[in-house]
Amino acid sequence: MTAPSTPHGQPPHFPSYPGAGENGPTEPGGEHMSLGAEALRGLLIALLVGVGGVVLGLVWLWLSPRIPMVSDGKNVYLKDTEGEQAIGSDGTFVLISVVLGAVSAAVVFWRYRHGGVGVVLGLAAGGALAALIGWRIGVWLGPSTDIAAHAKAVGPGVVFDGPLKLRAMSALVAWPAAATVTHLVLTSAFGPRDSEPAVPRW
Repeated sequence: MTAPSTPHGQPPHFPSYPGAGENGPTEPGGEHMSLGAEALRGLLIALLVGVGGVVLGLVWLWLSPRIPMVSDGKNVYLKDTEGEQAIGSDGTFVLISVVLGAVSAAVVFWRYRHGGVGVVLGLAAGGALAALIGWRIGVWLGPSTDIAAHAKAVGPGVVFDGPLKLRAMSALVAWPAAATVTHLVLTSAFGPRDSEPAVPRW
């Protein structure tokens, strides 16, 4: 018994692995995703999620507790030295970021259910960009950061709002962290499953 021969000059044909197209791997739905398309998808997600930073900044400015300050004509003091408004500002930013991060991940998962590296990286990069934009918008639209000039403008003994700012810069990672974790959970729970190989019947 001899092995089957192939025509002269032609390479032997080997069956391709499941899910592989002529140019590379394909998604479970059969859609081929090249490296360039994957990178483009991630960039698009990052830009769209980053725009959400405007919402973060506006909501943070609206919900963040104010820090009352007062001047005696020479120096500026906190009106309530035992107040927790400064800590509350950071906590408000984190809570809003977590909610918006989870929402953005859910929307992206609904649109790109098959996931992929580009989707995850786009969510992480977009979340970081959104946090930076939200932080700067909140500070920009909030009370003046020039405390001395603000105190001089309102006059001695008049209570005014201190500037809106983050004391803990680690709050900026709340959005990307919440987005990636939420997307991972959704993908694990509701993502498409690879088809199991058929069991031969004897």
